[in-house]
Amino acid sequence: MHIPIWFWMAIIVLLTWGIAGLFQKLATNHLSAESTTVCLVIGFFLLCPWLYPQESLRTYSARALFLSLLSALLNALGAWAMLKAMRHGGKASIVVPFTALYPIVTVFLSPAVLHEPVSMLQAAGVVCGLIAVVLLST
Repeated sequence: MHIPIWFWMAIIVLLTWGIAGLFQKLATNHLSAESTTVCLVIGFFLLCPWLYPQESLRTYSARALFLSLLSALLNALGAWAMLKAMRHGGKASIVVPFTALYPIVTVFLSPAVLHEPVSMLQAAGVVCGLIAVVLLST
């Protein structure tokens, strides 16, 4: 059986972000959300030599670079807000799973922005995710 590479990458996300949530809570017990966000950015920079492609940025279109930077800004804002939530008393066991529901926003926006249909099964998954948040927060 051939398992596609995207699946292995998704497993890495699951594990690294799951563990990162614990470290983020521990960090915000001692640092402000702003300081923890700066450390997060430094972590990204430390990975750049291994992750950054060897091509020049000039090989990419201005639109592609703009979308990438917009994505990075939204990612940083979301990370800061999650850290702020934990710094101000949010339990990692609630904040991390709740914020991990961000794909729900993508699912709802995908038909309009990306012209991707949303199936009934995907809609049911969104409902299950929302139910999970209610159960986790009680």
